[in-house]
Amino acid sequence: MSPSRSGGNADAGADGPASDRFEEDVLALVPALRRYARSLVRSDPDGEDLLQDCVEKVLARRAQWRGVNLRAWAFTIMTNLGRNRHRYLAMHPQVALDEDLGLEAENRESDPLERSRLERALNGLSSDNRSVLMLVVIEGYRYQDVAEMMAIPIGTVMSRLSRARRQLAEAMKDDNVISMRRPK
Repeated sequence: MSPSRSGGNADAGADGPASDRFEEDVLALVPALRRYARSLVRSDPDGEDLLQDCVEKVLARRAQWRGVNLRAWAFTIMTNLGRNRHRYLAMHPQVALDEDLGLEAENRESDPLERSRLERALNGLSSDNRSVLMLVVIEGYRYQDVAEMMAIPIGTVMSRLSRARRQLAEAMKDDNVISMRRPK
């Protein structure tokens, strides 16, 4: 099952095999879209909201899909929804609630400090640089694909990626773990 298959007609209103296949392909994209959504909004709950909005829009606008590259189309929709959300929040600031409710989340990572350091470093990047980094490094898109998705020149993609990698490396270097000596 390839989410980016390039054949077939979208058959907007049809029920049946073509409809089931489209929905299966969208479902296969959910993990990648979830990662990208979280990177855009820097928060798991907000990322889940953005993911839901994106999947809803992809399914609702199925008739607009040209049947070429579902993955790129869905990521473009996610990028645009993320930009719109960012603009809205900039114009309508929100009051943060107290996050310490005494609830402990299950931590499945072997090194929670390393994950925390990486999360802080990623969240320290600008949203534009973080978006390019996630699309190229994590999702594996080519520079040209990212340029088209984000409606920016390919040179801008390359410079944002370079800046993001440099800033990430610098942030991770600054938080090195202190070495412990054995007592004599």
